[in-house]
Amino acid sequence: MPQDQPNDADTKTDWAERRTDWAEDRTILANERTFAGWMRTGMTSIAIAVGLRAIFREADPTWLPKLVATIFIGVAIIIFWTARRNASKAQGRLKAHRAEMQPTRIFTIMAILFTLASLATGWVLWAL
Repeated sequence: MPQDQPNDADTKTDWAERRTDWAEDRTILANERTFAGWMRTGMTSIAIAVGLRAIFREADPTWLPKLVATIFIGVAIIIFWTARRNASKAQGRLKAHRAEMQPTRIFTIMAILFTLASLATGWVLWAL
């Protein structure tokens, strides 16, 4: 019976390490889902900006709805870059085991693209 004990301990250690690896993989995937959620929140801010501009198109003075829409676009840009920073920091602390981790440059590329789209939306709103 004592001979079986080291084998049991090894098995328990292997299972514990596997569960830890799986948990880290789940955390990686959760981090990526959280990044996507923050990007959706930023896009919602842009949608609010467009909606405000559309609803208050005939407002007087005309610059007021444009200014409020611009504030929402600014908030969206802040959200994009905050999401990038937090997702990159979390990815840097984690080690993938079986999950395929997105490189942190993907977060940066997405933040750049969403920022450019936000700025273009703001320009269109002021041009109208």
